[in-house]
This record gives sequence, structure tokens and C-alpha cells, in this order.
Amino acid sequence: MAEAAAALASRRALHFVFKVGNRFQTARFYRDLLGMKILRHEEFEEGCKASCNGPYDGKWSKTMVGYGPEDNHFVAELTYNYGIGDYKLGNDFMGLTLVSSQAVTNAKKSEWPVREIAEGIFETEAPGGYKFYLKNDSQPSSDPVLKVTLAVSDLCRSLHYWSDLLGMKVYEKDEEQQRALLGYADNQCKLELQGIKGAVDHGTAFGRIAFSCPKKELPDIEALMKKESQKILTPLVSLDTPGKATVQVVILADPDGHEICFVGDEAFQELSKMDPSGDKLLDDVSLAYLLITVPFAPVLTEQPQSMLGWGESP
Repeated sequence: MAEAAAALASRRALHFVFKVGNRFQTARFYRDLLGMKILRHEEFEEGCKASCNGPYDGKWSKTMVGYGPEDNHFVAELTYNYGIGDYKLGNDFMGLTLVSSQAVTNAKKSEWPVREIAEGIFETEAPGGYKFYLKNDSQPSSDPVLKVTLAVSDLCRSLHYWSDLLGMKVYEKDEEQQRALLGYADNQCKLELQGIKGAVDHGTAFGRIAFSCPKKELPDIEALMKKESQKILTPLVSLDTPGKATVQVVILADPDGHEICFVGDEAFQELSKMDPSGDKLLDDVSLAYLLITVPFAPVLTEQPQSMLGWGESP
């Protein structure tokens, strides 16, 4: 029992994957409004073996943004498929909640749409329609990202999956409100499950939540899911990033089809190191693609992150 508890305690919530259709506007939202940093940016010439960029085979990019490194922060992975300008939202992703009065101030100053839905809680949307909830308190020195909320069609069934099978601790449970809060550690971003009436629809914008664990646990996770007749989207596989560490992952799907990535922590810590050139890499490729796809685009004298309204899709 003690060994199993220690293994679960070594798991970490890493990031949530968002598909984005406009890197200019998206970068502005995360950098200028939320106040996050570009942690790293990577370009890929073909689709991922684990469908990290969705069901697309062409060129794509990955941009990691957050308030700090994934060693101790929950971050966002922004996936951009070249030539795909928008995605259909479903009802699966219900929001990401963070603490930052500065983000609330930034939204109001820049006239970004934001509304107070409860005392001290403001709702806004990232480009693409993804909902964010901003608590109007001073940003903590620890990770400001509190929770990711996902819709489920049967809370009891989902709790069995996430708690009994994946080992998450249940921090809160409200059967009347059909919600539960789970996590692997007190100081990590939590997963909130919110029951809805009817089926969960993932649209084409469906995301993916990622966790790390010791590499040796990956075969055990895969074996457990096989034993329990749960869905495995991608069996244990190695993923290469040019010039960086190769990581091993297992991709699962919960009973409602939410995608879950478990990645070997040892290699991931090497892969996820912050790249000080991340901002420049993102801005350079975004501007270059804009100039190619918009033939009469004016010469830009400002950095792309300060530009609102320029799309990347022709």
C-alpha cells in the first residue's frame, strides 16, 4: 500500500492541449491578457504518432505557455495545424480557472470581453471560444492555475475511472450539483468533473489533458486499462522532438472520450525545459506565415504579440 501511494504521489498534472486557429490573437490573449510566458515553441513537418495535433497529417506547431515551468506549473499547449483556421467547439471543455487580478485588469484595459458572473469571478474567452474563469485576487507565488473543468455524462462512472483506476484523490464531491474535484497532490492543478445532461460532444476542437509519471509506470497503466476493458487510443510509444529528448507516452480515453496522456517523467523533464528563444521562434514563424498567406499584408513595425486581428489562415 505504501509503495502504491508513493507511486501516485509522484504523478504530476502537466498541461491541457488547445487547438488554435490564429496564433497572433492566441499569443496576445495568453501573453498580454493572462500574463503567461512562452515556455517553448516547436515546429513539426508531419502529424504526431500519438495524434498530439489531432487527426491531421500535415505541418503543425506546438507552443507551451504558462506562468512558470511544467516542473511546478500547469500550462497550456497551443496546437496549430497549418491551414486550419477554426475548430468546432463541443460541450466537453467547460473552462480553466486561475487566480490573477492583473488578468482582470488587463482584460478591462484592452477592452477584451469579460463579465463578472459571481463576486470576484470573471468569465472570458480565449480565441476559439475556450472559456477561462479569472479570480480577482492577487496572483499567488505558487501556480495561479487552480483547475480544469471537463463535462461528464455519468459522474459516478467517471469517478470510478479517474479515482479508482487512475488513482486521483477526491478532494470534493457534491452529488446535488453533480461535480467533483480531484487531483494527485494538494499543490497541483485540479481536475473538476461536472455532470451534464446528455452526451459529451467533443466537436473538432477536442483537447487532451496530460500527466507525468515515472517511466516504469507506463506499461502498468497500459496493462490496467487493458484488464479493465478501457479505451487505449495510443499504446505505449516513443515520440521524437528534433534536437530534444525522446519521451514515451500512453494515450487513454475516459468513458466520455476525454483524451488523457501519461508521459514518462524523466525524459519529459528534459524535453520541457524553458527555451529563452520561445517568444522569438513563435513570432518569427507566425509573421512569416502571415506574409505568405496574405500577399498584400503591410510591413509590420510592431512585434506580432501586440497585433490584434491578423489571422494566419488564408
